[in-house]
Amino acid sequence: MLGHLLNAVTGGDDNDDNGSKKMKQETIKGTVVLMKKNVLDFNDFHATLLDGFHELLGQGVSLQLISAENVDHADVSPVAGESKFSVNIDWDDEIGKPGALLVKNNHHSEFYLKTVTLEHVPGHGRIHFVCNSWVYPDKHYPTPRVFFTNKTYLPHEMPEPLRKYREEELKALRGNGEGELQEGDRVYDYAYYNDLGNPDKGPEYARPVLGGSSKYPYPRRGRTGRAPTKSDPNTESRIPLLMSLNIYVPRDERFGHLKMSDFLAYALKSIVQFIVPELEDLTDKTRNEFDSFEDVLKLYYGGVELPSGPLLDNLIKNIPFEMLKEIFRTDGAQLLKYPVPQVIQDSKTAWRTDEEFAREMLAGVNPVIISLLEEFPPKSKLDPKLYGNQNSAITKEHIEHNMEGITIEEALREKRLFILNHHDTLMPYLRRINSTTTKTYASRTILLLKNDGTLKPLAIELSLPHPNGDQLGAVSKVYTPAEHGVEGSIWQLAKAYVAVNDSGVHQLISHWLNTHAAIEPFVIATNRQLSVVHPIHKLLQPHFRDTMNINAFARQILINGGGILEMTVFPGKYAMEMSSVVYKNWNLLDQALPADLKKRGVAVEDENSPNGLRLLIKDYPYAVDGLEIWFAIEKWVRDYCYFYYKSDEMVQQDPELQAWWKELREEGHGDKKHEPWWPKMQTREELIDSCTIIIWIASALHAAVNFGQYPYAGYLPNRPTISRRFMPEKGTPEYAELESNPDKVFLRTITAQLQTLLGVALIEILSRHSSDEVYLGQRDTPEWTSDETALAAFKEFGNKLSGIEERIVEMNNDEELKNRVGPVKVPYTLLYPTSEGGLTGKGIPNSVSI
Repeated sequence: MLGHLLNAVTGGDDNDDNGSKKMKQETIKGTVVLMKKNVLDFNDFHATLLDGFHELLGQGVSLQLISAENVDHADVSPVAGESKFSVNIDWDDEIGKPGALLVKNNHHSEFYLKTVTLEHVPGHGRIHFVCNSWVYPDKHYPTPRVFFTNKTYLPHEMPEPLRKYREEELKALRGNGEGELQEGDRVYDYAYYNDLGNPDKGPEYARPVLGGSSKYPYPRRGRTGRAPTKSDPNTESRIPLLMSLNIYVPRDERFGHLKMSDFLAYALKSIVQFIVPELEDLTDKTRNEFDSFEDVLKLYYGGVELPSGPLLDNLIKNIPFEMLKEIFRTDGAQLLKYPVPQVIQDSKTAWRTDEEFAREMLAGVNPVIISLLEEFPPKSKLDPKLYGNQNSAITKEHIEHNMEGITIEEALREKRLFILNHHDTLMPYLRRINSTTTKTYASRTILLLKNDGTLKPLAIELSLPHPNGDQLGAVSKVYTPAEHGVEGSIWQLAKAYVAVNDSGVHQLISHWLNTHAAIEPFVIATNRQLSVVHPIHKLLQPHFRDTMNINAFARQILINGGGILEMTVFPGKYAMEMSSVVYKNWNLLDQALPADLKKRGVAVEDENSPNGLRLLIKDYPYAVDGLEIWFAIEKWVRDYCYFYYKSDEMVQQDPELQAWWKELREEGHGDKKHEPWWPKMQTREELIDSCTIIIWIASALHAAVNFGQYPYAGYLPNRPTISRRFMPEKGTPEYAELESNPDKVFLRTITAQLQTLLGVALIEILSRHSSDEVYLGQRDTPEWTSDETALAAFKEFGNKLSGIEERIVEMNNDEELKNRVGPVKVPYTLLYPTSEGGLTGKGIPNSVSI
């Protein structure tokens, strides 16, 4: 069938197979946008498009139009035109409306096909194909690649001539579940998190398999199919560290060339391969310790001097990445210097105030934990048979004198007491964690909502397991605010232990589990069960960009046994196991922002409030901005779904949609398949709610917990990730040192110097926007659909987001809203929808892309 096409491309005769002359044809113009493979050459950052389309056409790349109206019509073939990316296409009126394009690559290497546009097609006008896919040489595929026009079809609406192509394409993407997947494969499939450990390297590197068991439930990841380890048949073997960039994800899920040649991959590789061993040679007054806050500030103002040596020279020579090169000065001494985090740009000490400590629970990097205190003293939900009495030891005497003249009973009734509670999450693991070099507590922090709308910490409870056994309950101490003397120093340490708890919960739960890990099954199921022409695939696809690739990198470098996360966050080797235990309580519906706020007690239903929800803390920047974003997303999703689904019956009778939801429940989040809360996907409302939650998680929720990492935690004393000493006790040398040199004790307690350098370097990378980022309300291809109604609804969504941006700026300039900026003078912009590239502390990318 492709013979006609190849003849046209390569100049063969124009007789048909029977020797007859072809019928008279018209010529229409088309445009092809593509990239060639070596655009990924990291030494050539500015190369983007193929230098000459004829380079590929001359070696046998063929395109064949498939009619949406007539079956088995004659081939229609493109011929290279004079313009670099223009083609002239011989056109026969009898073909009818083109509905798909077959592409066959007989070239020796792959190319990226972005779009194909046909201009002035007789009777049909402009026809656009959105391809966005790598096309490998023909030997990789049993049949030519198929690309559809940008028209949207529910399964029953698909033109008959195109149906087999729709079905075959989905079948190809599912694969057969066998063998190790290779670079050019397009297969989406599921696997457990069984590749985090490396028992062949030694028992200390073994990690439990996450997923597939009631003990360690977990969302599924993308399958790679690597062989098992020699030591454990249930653990998948790992690829070598220096091959990390080659870990399998479906080819079209890999980072685009701009992002891949940008900071992420090479910066991570540089940290692991070069910076760590070089920094181990750092010499200062005390090895691997900061001696003063001035020492810490040198990281940002002046830089840390590095000794010259072959490793460092090799690092500088081999980084193909301009931003990281700027860290290293070349005019003499080599300095390791970081950008100044926003939290210390205005003041070097405001982060230490109680007001800022509390404000960051509402507007910092982890604003999703604080909850209403509904009973006093707080009670534990841990099983008393296993853990004894874990209820709080905080008493009325600890806090009531500091409550601005109201009683605990009044404050509870007026809903003015709040709690940051990490006690139950951490206590079951604390004995094991503290058997390592980490020395930390499980914390509860009680706060009062003041009359000016800010929060005031009243008490911090730090708890340890009983030394004689878990069943004997907790050993707890309560600390209350103090400003001066040794009591003031102890209070600063108590807040640091809380920050350590919150940093670990943020990184493992709020960030990794609830966004990265939770969303990957949706990426896989959508590609396996929903055709690219399905309206829900088109709705969700932008919100999955780069997620599988960043998660694969994370498994290889960050969350693996002995990886960067274990090195820099306090739970260490128990980190991922802890996230699995938390996943036992994961509920998709709880991820909806209104549901989350109500569950935490910080919002109540109120028909007189906007959108029927009233915040108990009116100046709660994450919730205020988040609710505006949430309802904008919901309105967009509702308009879109109502256009394609005119009734609940259409939802019920959509076989692709039903297969998608069934697979998500039974495979993607298979350890939760029996949970009663799953939507049944029988109504338009269930579809709208589910899609809104998916988009919210991938875009705004991830932005809120990711892009504030460097602004707030880039200065580690504000958000320490590890504690190495317990609180000094009276009568000990440590207590005497606290009296004489409190700053030194503080810095000896929190994250050490080497871990700080590694952790700060990592979160700087993860807090940056790539130069090709696509933000909420944007699409990378304007002609992503041909449906004008959907395009108009999307434009309205973008306009609504622009209005939200204006309101965020107004609120940040309103001095009455004290939590918007705080003592550190950092405006809350983490849910400001757009951003430029780099380290900006604002912007909502469409997807979990970093």
